[in-house]
Amino acid sequence: MPVDFAGETRMSGHYFSRIARAMARIGDARLKPLGFATAQLPVLTALRDGAARSQSELARWAKVEQPTMAQLLARMERDGIVRRESDPRDRRSSLVSLTEEARTKLPAARKILEEGNDDATRGLSQEELATLVGLMERVLANLDALEA
Repeated sequence: MPVDFAGETRMSGHYFSRIARAMARIGDARLKPLGFATAQLPVLTALRDGAARSQSELARWAKVEQPTMAQLLARMERDGIVRRESDPRDRRSSLVSLTEEARTKLPAARKILEEGNDDATRGLSQEELATLVGLMERVLANLDALEA
């Protein structure tokens, strides 16, 4: 097992955490010119095909609490990324959708994210990459089962 500078054995969670933070920092820097941020990715993904969803649906999709999603959506609305409209089935609720401007920027954002993935896995063979993704899928399935 790898050992850190203090002589302690590092656990896999250490690497997952560092990778996630680094990917978010790099992704944020690369997405900034488009007006996007990595924290917005679950919302952008959920709404990318022109869908309109409630805040509670988006919170469940992103696996965050309602107040966290409310703050994120408020910032995205302020920045012209999403718009809210009354839900015709429930006037007390609103549906969130992407603005046309945001939708036109999605292909460029996707390209940026794909390049980031390529940069992060540079030097891995296709077989190594398939193994890595397969292992991460299994870890994620384990974590999802713990949350169920």
